[in-house]
Amino acid sequence: MPTVLIIDDNAAVAVALDVLFSLHDIAALRAASPKEGLTLLEQHSVDLVIQDMNFSADTTSGEEGAALFRAIRARHPDLPVILLTAWTHLDAAVDLIKAGAADYQAKPWDDNKLIATVNNLIELGQAKRALQQRVQGELRQRRELERGHDLRGMVFQDPATERVIHLACQVARADVPVLISGPNGTGKERIAEIIQANSSVRNGPFVVLNCGALPAELIEAELFGADAGAYTGAAKAREGKFEAADGGTLFLDEIGNLPLAGQMKLLRVLETGRFERLGSNRERQVKVRVVSATNADLPAMIKTGAFREDLFYRLNVIELRLPPLAARPLDILPLAMHFLGPQPNLQLHPDAQAALLAHQWPGNVRELKNVMLRASLLASGDVIKVADLGLPAAADNAGGVAGPADDAHREPDRDAISLALSRAGGVVAQAAAELGLSRQALYRRMERLGIVRP
Repeated sequence: MPTVLIIDDNAAVAVALDVLFSLHDIAALRAASPKEGLTLLEQHSVDLVIQDMNFSADTTSGEEGAALFRAIRARHPDLPVILLTAWTHLDAAVDLIKAGAADYQAKPWDDNKLIATVNNLIELGQAKRALQQRVQGELRQRRELERGHDLRGMVFQDPATERVIHLACQVARADVPVLISGPNGTGKERIAEIIQANSSVRNGPFVVLNCGALPAELIEAELFGADAGAYTGAAKAREGKFEAADGGTLFLDEIGNLPLAGQMKLLRVLETGRFERLGSNRERQVKVRVVSATNADLPAMIKTGAFREDLFYRLNVIELRLPPLAARPLDILPLAMHFLGPQPNLQLHPDAQAALLAHQWPGNVRELKNVMLRASLLASGDVIKVADLGLPAAADNAGGVAGPADDAHREPDRDAISLALSRAGGVVAQAAAELGLSRQALYRRMERLGIVRP
């Protein structure tokens, strides 16, 4: 059951509020003075405070209430406080809200509005605490992950990325093939490096072959090597990637580009560890951990006959799906700052940060790296502005051209605010949530537009 602390020297007010809250399954503590209220706060877990502004007889300045409010904020900065006062002037209320008060209620109060506000603030507080606990738990897990594993300097904050990294570290010591899937530029090779760095062959070689960067006729020679004269231009024998990776890890990027003949030989190597160089009949044996990656839809390629089903299941013992950058929004700003590493004095303007978060990043992390390199070169001072990023939508907005996205983010006008307040029955917290604003932001707009709460 949530608990509210009532600090008011008027016993009748305190009793009335106590009865009101009891009817709505809210426990209440009562204090008749600021000192008693602060003592109760230290002794009990409280979800919300309702405090009067004047405690001495014939005093109407509100200075006692302001001092009490500051004392509560100093001890419990996240605790919502509702000011109960005869002050009904908006400018005075706004000053208190700017100082951090959650809301104010005029005497005599409206029971329904007060209960709605209290319930809303309690729910918000509970949600905030739950979020804080989750974030703290995630931070603990991340620290444990970083302490116990070599993450190859990978920069991440998003839980979606952390889940992939955690699974990569889990499977790293198992001697089984791993398939990393995801769009181009998401960091699949870095995940493969993490698997290698935490595996039983971490001291062995880490060899990379991009199957999409070579002509089909050369891929087999790259994988398995070739004897002299095996093909035109093969003047001398050369070892392939499997031989080079013996005792370590072979990372096959863009595995979907491997031709069918190469797929068949790869399947045999995975099953037996044996292969022949092109132009040779002598079998060679290696012990190699294979990690592959693709941005292709391999099951669809299997249906068209472009990829062997048996090879797919051999490669896909463990699959790690790395989401696109747009699906890992908490990674965007940390990565952006990381890419500015050589220039630590550069900062991102808040509007530039918003533009980075709003962009869809079709090129993923690789695109972000290029954008930040460009911005660092074009920035005229120590602050990177929206125009420096060169993002199409951001550049339009920086130039004053409103796009469709702007309409959704425009500041609500007088009519929108009045309508939201009316629908919320005058409860500012509810109206602010509907408008997508904080309570403080809504009060500032009301003050500027001269809107009085109904």
